[in-house]
Amino acid sequence: MSAEPAVVALDGEIDLHQSAQVLARLDPLIASRTASIRVDLSGVTYMDSSGLATMIDAMQRTQSYGGEFALAGIRPNVMKVFQIARLDQVFRIVP
Repeated sequence: MSAEPAVVALDGEIDLHQSAQVLARLDPLIASRTASIRVDLSGVTYMDSSGLATMIDAMQRTQSYGGEFALAGIRPNVMKVFQIARLDQVFRIVP
């Protein structure tokens, strides 16, 4: 897909308490079948399993209509969480 991605920049901690707000930001893009969604995680300092689940849900729903979902700017400590869960092999991760 050649369309410019819609970028959603997140910051702070993505945990059980913040996952609903993250979904609230992604849902309108997914509902409108945005062709390409990029989640900028460069401002995210921490992510727990509920944050991972939120990203998986958004990716799967985007892919279900043929959209492209990517993560960008992941800090090393957050990348480690993706690697431990082996999700670095599942998500499209860009610089």
